Amino acid sequence: MENTKDLTEHSSQSKRKRRDSFGMFDGYDSCSEDTSSSSSSEESEEEVAPLPSSLPIIKNNGQVYTYPDGKSGMATCEMCGMVGVRDAFYSKTKRFCSVSCSRSYSSNSKKASILARLQGKPPTKKAKVLQKQPLVAKLAAYAQYQATLQNQAKTKAVSMEGFSWGNYINSNSFIAAPVTCFKHAPMGTCWGDISENVRVEVPNTDCSLPTKVFWIAGIIKLAGYNALLRYEGFENDSGLDFWCNICGSDIHPVGWCAASGKPLVPPRTIQHKYTNWKAFLVKRLTGAKTLPPDFSQKVSESMQYPFKPCMRVEVVDKRHLCRTRVAVVESVIGGRLRLVYEESEDRTDDFWCHMHSPLIHHIGWSRSIGHRFKRSDITKKQDGHFDTPPHLFAKVKEVDQSGEWFKEGMKLEAIDPLNLSTICVATIRKVLADGFLMIGIDGSEAADGSDWFCYHATSPSIFPVGFCEINMIELTPPRGYTKLPFKWFDYLRETGSIAAPVKLFNKDVPNHGFRVGMKLEAVDLMEPRLICVATVTRIIHRLLRIHFDGWEEEYDQWVDCESPDLYPVGWCQLTGYQLQPPASQSSRESQSASSKQKKKAKSQQYKGHKKMTTLQLKEELLDGEDYTFLQGASDQESNGSANFYIKQEP
Repeated sequence: MENTKDLTEHSSQSKRKRRDSFGMFDGYDSCSEDTSSSSSSEESEEEVAPLPSSLPIIKNNGQVYTYPDGKSGMATCEMCGMVGVRDAFYSKTKRFCSVSCSRSYSSNSKKASILARLQGKPPTKKAKVLQKQPLVAKLAAYAQYQATLQNQAKTKAVSMEGFSWGNYINSNSFIAAPVTCFKHAPMGTCWGDISENVRVEVPNTDCSLPTKVFWIAGIIKLAGYNALLRYEGFENDSGLDFWCNICGSDIHPVGWCAASGKPLVPPRTIQHKYTNWKAFLVKRLTGAKTLPPDFSQKVSESMQYPFKPCMRVEVVDKRHLCRTRVAVVESVIGGRLRLVYEESEDRTDDFWCHMHSPLIHHIGWSRSIGHRFKRSDITKKQDGHFDTPPHLFAKVKEVDQSGEWFKEGMKLEAIDPLNLSTICVATIRKVLADGFLMIGIDGSEAADGSDWFCYHATSPSIFPVGFCEINMIELTPPRGYTKLPFKWFDYLRETGSIAAPVKLFNKDVPNHGFRVGMKLEAVDLMEPRLICVATVTRIIHRLLRIHFDGWEEEYDQWVDCESPDLYPVGWCQLTGYQLQPPASQSSRESQSASSKQKKKAKSQQYKGHKKMTTLQLKEELLDGEDYTFLQGASDQESNGSANFYIKQEP
């Protein structure tokens, strides 16, 4: 359908009345639809292959790591005080004994930053950190922190006062990603040619009349859903320009007032400019474009979501990426689901994701592909809960595994789900059905495979050997690997491994429309309940580097261009979701600080981005209720078109 209409045609029909109508897996299986939600006890978790005896083994905080070179050197964990071999420690600086300690340190440092932000203060580097506490103390601190976050969410304590997308974009001459870049977002597939100079009818705020009146305004600039409008008659005067969400209930196509019996009244500031406003409007609007008559109806329809509260799904276990658990949809906001794990009695153990996320599946998915899952203590569905129909989940591209295919032990490069700013050396640990793969990050895997994660073979988060080098991306070598700079040829020879064939990877690159520097709203996948002001800082084919405004680059995240965790500017306002402003916004707007002061503000560390507090407790032991199913069938994910592995400038 044409998304704009010629106002000349409309003028001949103006007398007619009309009304307008806009981180990964392990499953839980339901054996019967009506009674049991637990799987057969005959299924048992597969045994973990023993480690080669030639490699020394190091134990830290309950996790077992192999030590590749046998060199000595000790270090003390800054989080729990554990003393161990330095090269077995986590991170480049070797400050922590495990991923969980690094996450805990980062999360606890972030607490002070969050509290400061809630009080309107900029974050500081001197955030208090819990140090050298035993596991029990860390668990208690974590539980208390989660409760605090829940209370903040309930009371909407995070204040957005002082932040305005319009002011932020205007004052810095930013450009926002167009709505058409986000196919999963409202109006993403039917935005049409809404652009600058389109005319709309909006409330007239420059009026002293006691009743609500309207006037015509033109779009001066678009930023996602938000539009900078100027009333007709102001010409080049920007004094009363204003920003609004074009999908809002007070924005109408030209002709709506006539059809609805609403008065069109010129703004008081310019009432004196013309004596015949009707003739002025006819002249100005002849040949102009406006919104389609059914725009508001399209907005409403595009904000209807098939997922409903009480639906049951299988979702990644946020504490153990290698398995899934059963969760229940608690609420749906703009297509985003708040899922509560079925065993959570107080309903605070939750997980946020979009309904098209590759992290959620229908009940029985784990059994169908041979994935691990955590058996629920609940043996019977609660009243009102029901399994989500399988057709509602995102579909994956069908693959042929009968010919040349991925094999266990093959090497590749993969985005680390525990640190989304890095692409790491990785290994295929297990080949599942329907094209799914279990992958581990070399040098940092737990011996029991509890930190393996599931990607589909067509996932845009896995890459062939050499991808980072070709595209000038820093590849993170295995932890403890000393032969630097890292060379794939040497590593494959030393480990006796082979690289996964390039032809098996997803090479499709859609014409996504993103450009470096574009603004958007993005989920912080390390704390997926948060949506933040963000910027596209790099584009490699379909891969986007997302930077969270106000935070350091180490907290950036690699995200696919079709990720359902990216949204247009104004999405939070449209759906009623809480937007997290830039960290240094308060200091930026309180005074016109010098560039040196700005640099200092931006350097303040965003300790919450290893925000996956959801993954902090990796050191707790698996509770023995994991099961690995044998083969079956399922789907999820999507693609585009173009060559993925041609060298391209960043």
